[in-house]
Amino acid sequence: MGFGPGAQGRAIVRGLCIFSPWPSLWRSVPLKTLFYIDGFNVYYSAVKGTPLRWLDFEALFRRVFPKNEVVGIKYFTAEVDNTPDNPDQAQRQQVYWRALKTIPNLEIFTGHFRTRRTFARVVRPPPPSIEIYKIEEKGSDVNIAAHLLMDGFRDRYECAIVVSGDSDLVTPIRMVRDDLNKPVGVLNPQRLSGPDKRQERKSAGLKKAATFYKKGVTWSQLAQSQFPERIENTHGVIHRPERWR
Repeated sequence: MGFGPGAQGRAIVRGLCIFSPWPSLWRSVPLKTLFYIDGFNVYYSAVKGTPLRWLDFEALFRRVFPKNEVVGIKYFTAEVDNTPDNPDQAQRQQVYWRALKTIPNLEIFTGHFRTRRTFARVVRPPPPSIEIYKIEEKGSDVNIAAHLLMDGFRDRYECAIVVSGDSDLVTPIRMVRDDLNKPVGVLNPQRLSGPDKRQERKSAGLKKAATFYKKGVTWSQLAQSQFPERIENTHGVIHRPERWR
């Protein structure tokens, strides 16, 4: 299934269906695979502040998992608001959603943001703490878990791949693997190369729960999986946002 160094897995035999990350055990017919994307996890782990934000997920998955048949993509996110320091981010997000919707088998599911006042400890006191606004995206992890399990119960995939580094998803991933007896993988969407890449974060829980685990994607894989600068569909023309070039 196109795995490089750092991938792990277990062979699963289902009749003539053999699933394994080891090339010698690949089956000849691609597994029908549904992908579940944690949108903000991808954004902050792989593309924020880069020219890679115009990302075509279907192209990326065909590149990273060439032995899988992409039968569906579910993208989980939340709607952002404009802020004084980023006055047009909501418009850019809507443009990107329009681009994503040109992928025939992709669906978008939205959660919401919650803003609350709380206290944070100061690195070099005094004072020992300060009051801050904490903005949290709510709903994506629950929505991913619910869809992953319900789609598995309804037999909508032969294999599922969760694109997230969120350890809150360990339990539903393990349930799909053990209780539904379906292979489920994790692509931790951290960027492994290129300028200003973040320090690699390991997730022992996800790695243990999944049938197979891939620790990240490269700058090259992301760069080669961008939408065209200009997309035409029945609703008009979609242009890549200028700030994303």
